[in-house]
Amino acid sequence: MEILKLNPVFKDYIWGGTRLRDDFGLKCDKEPIAEGWMLSCHKDGKSAVSGGKLDGVFLEDIIKKFGKEKIVGTKSLAFPYFPVLIKLIDAKDNLSIQVHPDNEYAERVEHEFGKTEIWYVLDAADGARLIYGFKEKISSEDFRAAIENNTLMDVLNSVEVKKGDLFFIEAGTVHAIGSGVLIAEIQQNSNSTYRVYDYGRVGKDGNPRELHIDKAVDVSKTEPPGYGIKPFGEEISVSGGISQLLTKCNLFTVYRYKIKKSMQFKTNKESFNHILAIDGNGEINGAPLKKGDSFFVPAGFGEYVINGNTEIIVTSI
Repeated sequence: MEILKLNPVFKDYIWGGTRLRDDFGLKCDKEPIAEGWMLSCHKDGKSAVSGGKLDGVFLEDIIKKFGKEKIVGTKSLAFPYFPVLIKLIDAKDNLSIQVHPDNEYAERVEHEFGKTEIWYVLDAADGARLIYGFKEKISSEDFRAAIENNTLMDVLNSVEVKKGDLFFIEAGTVHAIGSGVLIAEIQQNSNSTYRVYDYGRVGKDGNPRELHIDKAVDVSKTEPPGYGIKPFGEEISVSGGISQLLTKCNLFTVYRYKIKKSMQFKTNKESFNHILAIDGNGEINGAPLKKGDSFFVPAGFGEYVINGNTEIIVTSI
């Protein structure tokens, strides 16, 4: 199995902008472009191969044909279906205040995974902010009252954000991306989101967007977040450039690499690698690689080389 270049799936949510097209060169006629799903086997948007012998074939169908263990890796056998979903997100406007359920609740109520995720900040306007948990611990009753009394913003933790910050958002953490923030998101393969507050906005149909107060109160951890806002590891000089561990947990492991000339990578039988190019240009095993590209390296592929002056995010399980 060769390395597979993937086409993104785009979402035109009302808060999106144009940076995925303008800055990343992604081709999309939607307006606005809020999200690019760069790696997805979710029913709401599936990645297909771009070019080569498998051009146009959904990654999910390739996995079904050749086997999950062979393509995704032995670690994937612990999951009932493809475990991660990777996005680029351009928030021109504020996202809704929201929360995601954990696995137990999501599987029981939504019939899919829960959603723990990370946000790696690719860029942020001066003074841009995110909502990240609560200022202090409160009761679920006080949380509901703050929603009903329109005082929710008084109890939430608002954080100024800059390029290079890393937010680890466990399921149950109330959160929101603020306007002017561009992020890479690595998450569980889920699309279950409960809106708590949406600034009174209306959707494209002219009606207020749906809120999910009861479910949100059910699943929310009404306390400060348990993590800081920095990558888990420091930048380390390695042969060919710089390496940095962004996060490592039982769901996914994510590294950022800044390649100055050439760097060698490898997949074994345990896991695939997903390559998301976030800056610069280069080659992956001789094939062109540019900012905004998404590549899937199957488990057990072995060694591969990325050359050029480029910055990438590598995700495995």
